Amino acid sequence: MTTDNAPYFRRALLAPLLALGLALAGCNSGPPAPTQADWPLAGASIGGDFTLVNKDGETVTWDDFAGEWRIVYFGYTFCPDVCPVDAAAIAAGLNRFEETDPERAAKVTPIFITVDPERDTPEVVGEFAAAFHPRMVGLTGSEEQIAEAAKAFVATYNRGEVQDNDFYRVDHTANTMLFDPSGDPVAILETHQGPQVLADELAKWVQ
Repeated sequence: MTTDNAPYFRRALLAPLLALGLALAGCNSGPPAPTQADWPLAGASIGGDFTLVNKDGETVTWDDFAGEWRIVYFGYTFCPDVCPVDAAAIAAGLNRFEETDPERAAKVTPIFITVDPERDTPEVVGEFAAAFHPRMVGLTGSEEQIAEAAKAFVATYNRGEVQDNDFYRVDHTANTMLFDPSGDPVAILETHQGPQVLADELAKWVQ
């Protein structure tokens, strides 16, 4: 090879190597992280400030969770069917997420807000929530406080007739909603397809 031809051969050798490097970089980069515009609930008027009470009888507001990703669910501890099932699903999905990505999972706080403040005292709802996940926060309040919180989060509920044994049911919406650290709504999480599906959804949105 003459000195005059050296630059040509160097370019010929480098071209495929550069192409290979770009291809490998593309393979390793993965899909881009979703932006707020990708959120299913982006711009929805869901969520807002509330004043409720935790298991210790302390006042808690929505702003107290600032900086945390939040899973919010409205239900009640005497619920005979869907509430414990959904609470268990939320916990199982979060546990699965913790196994694969503990750093991001630590940013998520699940919140269970009762729609039955008469029976769900701070202690009752607190013990109920903690039984499913150690970081799940149980909140209650007065009838007025619960009504205001439910309205802000577009949750509806209706107390049924009291039976002879003083038992009654509360019909309510059962949406599991994810909010970002600023308190903006992100998505409704699927709780009925197994913990891996919910864990995958958390992995998709939580940053």
